[in-house]
Amino acid sequence: MKKMSGSEVISRLKRDYIYNLMLKGEREDGRQFDELRDIALETGVIDKAEGSAMVQYGDTQVMVGVKMQVGTPFPDSPAQGVIITSMELNPIASPDFEAGPPREKAIEMARIVDRGIRESGAIDINKLCITEGEEVWMVFIDVHVLNNSGNILDAASLGAIAALMTTTVPSEREGKGEDYPMPVREMPVGISLVKIGDEMVLDPTYGEESVCETRITISSNQDGSICSMQKSGSGSLSPAQVVKASQIAKEKGEIIREKYLLEI
Repeated sequence: MKKMSGSEVISRLKRDYIYNLMLKGEREDGRQFDELRDIALETGVIDKAEGSAMVQYGDTQVMVGVKMQVGTPFPDSPAQGVIITSMELNPIASPDFEAGPPREKAIEMARIVDRGIRESGAIDINKLCITEGEEVWMVFIDVHVLNNSGNILDAASLGAIAALMTTTVPSEREGKGEDYPMPVREMPVGISLVKIGDEMVLDPTYGEESVCETRITISSNQDGSICSMQKSGSGSLSPAQVVKASQIAKEKGEIIREKYLLEI
């Protein structure tokens, strides 16, 4: 039998501690199962970007920058702009992250953030067309994780839409006319819950993510409609749990939208 290292023993004890707390209806930071951590949002944090935002969920910190350049449209959408989302899991943010090209986890999370923006119709991409079939604006949404204390996805989701809402299309710089605001028409908010035992837990910490069986991230629009949903992990969710998660996502999404995004 392989002997566990000191760090593995500590990790195992930590997981057992969190799991046993959950069985008693408690969380390691004292929150209720459906309670968010404190959130902070600041925009305009990167001078060289067309739009930017810094988000904190508890101790989790994410910075999002939006850059734009003129490019060629996709053949099947010649009159629409292009959205490309990437995520950088910086080694300084967590001992779990490694230097080098984006790993599978970073690519998956970037796609979830991208899907929330894209499927909600947050940006009117038809207004990013310069010359149909020839030139359109390409929108690069770059997410940088500065500190991982759990629930990177929701922080990145909020940061992405906040950065887009403060973005200016740099037409004058590219000789394409006058600058204009990014044509944002929707404010999607992503909300994640994890399943630990039989409980659904909102806004998981790093420790809670380490013991969860599965995770579901749900993005909703201003009218309460769900625009995207992504499940990850090997565990299963019952129809009742999905319905419960959807209701919580819509309720918390509206709270975040009113408190943070409507003030931008």
